[in-house]
Amino acid sequence: MRYKELREIVKFLQNFRTIEQIERVEDNTIHIRMDKKDLFFDLGRSKNLIYMREDFSKIRHYNAPFDKVLAKRCKKSHIEKIELDEKDKIIRIHCIQRGSYKEERTILQLEFTGRHANAILLDSEGNVLEALHHDYHRDIRPGRPLHPLPPPSKLDRSELVIENMEEFLRGLYEKERQKRLSILKSAKSLQLAKQEQKLRKLLEGLEREEDLLKRADEEEKKANILLANLHRIPAYQTRFETKDFEGNPITIELPKEAQNPAHAARLLFGKAKKLRQKAANIHIQRQNIEEKLNFLAKKRAIVQRAETPEQIELLFPKRAKSESKKEKNYEKFVVDGYGIYVGKNKRGNVELLKKAKASDMWLHLKDLPSAHVIVSTNKQNLPSHVLEQAAKLCAQFSVEHPGKYLVDYTQRRNVKPKEGANVEYVKYKTIPVTIE
Repeated sequence: MRYKELREIVKFLQNFRTIEQIERVEDNTIHIRMDKKDLFFDLGRSKNLIYMREDFSKIRHYNAPFDKVLAKRCKKSHIEKIELDEKDKIIRIHCIQRGSYKEERTILQLEFTGRHANAILLDSEGNVLEALHHDYHRDIRPGRPLHPLPPPSKLDRSELVIENMEEFLRGLYEKERQKRLSILKSAKSLQLAKQEQKLRKLLEGLEREEDLLKRADEEEKKANILLANLHRIPAYQTRFETKDFEGNPITIELPKEAQNPAHAARLLFGKAKKLRQKAANIHIQRQNIEEKLNFLAKKRAIVQRAETPEQIELLFPKRAKSESKKEKNYEKFVVDGYGIYVGKNKRGNVELLKKAKASDMWLHLKDLPSAHVIVSTNKQNLPSHVLEQAAKLCAQFSVEHPGKYLVDYTQRRNVKPKEGANVEYVKYKTIPVTIE
């Protein structure tokens, strides 16, 4: 942001008296509720921005040392003053928490300095408490004084008149929203297209049942011919030329691992059996891949319908290092620290029913075929916004058309599996969702 914009924004911020809520809501974005007004301070390296928005819903939960100190020192505090550094694009929010026995002063320093942007918490003496980033270019360590940044070469100090600051800040968000939304839609659609291409290649590579059965018949025929001619085949022979039961010439290659002709016949019978088993199960593999393709198609539709970047980012959570990269039959999403698991197919639904704990929340479309959804609660009360998001995901991955839907939910202990993914459930409640 330009210095002249920050100067006018600080004048606006100086009207506020309390910080009711403060938390990090994205990797580099801090949300502050001041006097019931929600403001967002984006300190990303590629852009720095202050904005207001109405459609915010918390998706991510941060619990790093910075986040703990931020909440401890600034949440439910009184604002003493807000100032803009005269030499740089740095805003300082001076706040105080008053307890029964002591007062604690904190300075939240927001540095809108391009690629070195940062948020730093300082005590009243100017010593570092914590920082969003601990950079190599600057000594930012808790308990030490904060070294100032080198002054910028130039600041835009020209006059700027903003008649309606809230409208201006919402306009900044809308412009950034459209830009990020367009980039995310393109990038994630391409990512999903690559996943679909990989699955379609697997689907095309599956053998046909009739081809597998034909090969099984051929291997079984060879085995029977070998058994009928054991007296004619020397123990060391690797190839046997003869005629089949219809009198047609045939050459049989004996398996390399065969110890003798009789063993070769047993190996060929075993191969025929495996081919028949594969033919019997190939439709399950095909169905599994087709269901995963259907899941990806629904995911792509959600991406294209998304109206905010957060709606897309929810669908592509960062994978923890400890998590397996192995393809699963269900997908995990995270909302405000709660894991939400959505079955991709029948196998995934069954796996989730087995995986879930008794106190976890289970969701399913009312009176309609649906993906099973499990919310891991860790025996805690589920926040309403997490439940609503889980219900929306349940509907989005279960239906193909926009509309209003009802989603039933209850604890897993109240769900009784029957055959496959079919269940009976009691003690449930229902939540309405709208898919646009």
